[in-house]
Amino acid sequence: MSPSGWSLATVEVAEGGVACLEVGGSLYRLAPSLARVGYPGAESVAGLFADWDRARGALDAAAGRCEAADLVSPVRRLAPLLYPGKILCAGANYYDHLAEMGMPGAKKEDQRLFFFMKPPRNAVVGEGATVHMPIATKAFDWEIELAAVIGRRARNVSVEEALEYVAAYTVGIDFSARDHNRAPETFYKLDWVAGKANDTCCPLGPRLVPAGAFANPQDIGLKLAVNGVVKQDARTSGMIFSIAEQISTASRIMTLDPGDVLMTGTPAGVGVPKQTFLSVGDVVDAEIEGIGKLSVTICPER
Repeated sequence: MSPSGWSLATVEVAEGGVACLEVGGSLYRLAPSLARVGYPGAESVAGLFADWDRARGALDAAAGRCEAADLVSPVRRLAPLLYPGKILCAGANYYDHLAEMGMPGAKKEDQRLFFFMKPPRNAVVGEGATVHMPIATKAFDWEIELAAVIGRRARNVSVEEALEYVAAYTVGIDFSARDHNRAPETFYKLDWVAGKANDTCCPLGPRLVPAGAFANPQDIGLKLAVNGVVKQDARTSGMIFSIAEQISTASRIMTLDPGDVLMTGTPAGVGVPKQTFLSVGDVVDAEIEGIGKLSVTICPER
């Protein structure tokens, strides 16, 4: 949690999705909580990132003045950020993941940081029975990732300043259709859109925790389990390119806007090296230290 003990969530209630301020394990409607401290009109989490510095101060104040009348009892949690502007994903960014994919002993100086993208409105989902198998895949795989939410416009920023542009972190899962990703008959050999950009294949949640809650985001634990069996268990210290390096590099390629999400790579333990893949009905639990657990169930294709 943040130094003030708050996080942000979006939940489903009878009338639809509601943005919430989470304090002490309880969920309070965001709009009245912020209006109470002179910050009116906060109907969505996404809207806060237009002026994150101001919003963060208001959230600090609101966290100490929550009222029982604003409490919410949700049906389930939606993705906390509906919706990111862009979802930029770092590929092959942990040493142990490279090793399991056939590149043991890889050196940073021999690697190039690369990104792919997921479509925000179609890929982002929250907890529960929300993830659908991509059509005709027979190799549906999992990847837990620390997701960073950008809070300030970033263009050509330095590595030293890059983390100042992060507003919050959340848990992300990058689901992949590995068989659709391969295209050996083509010139390029890979099809990143077919393999990575499928509907419902980027769950985010259960909450957004402000960046200030993490003394060192480059050393926090990640764990993913399938049907209760732990598959991935690592720390962000295993990254090849740090979060700051990723933001700096990405900001030289394109402008990162407030509310964009950067998925920072996955550690070893994915399914493809052992040819072990997901089936309909499987439950995937992804947990990151200081953020919480995001649980989804795999549903039939649609």
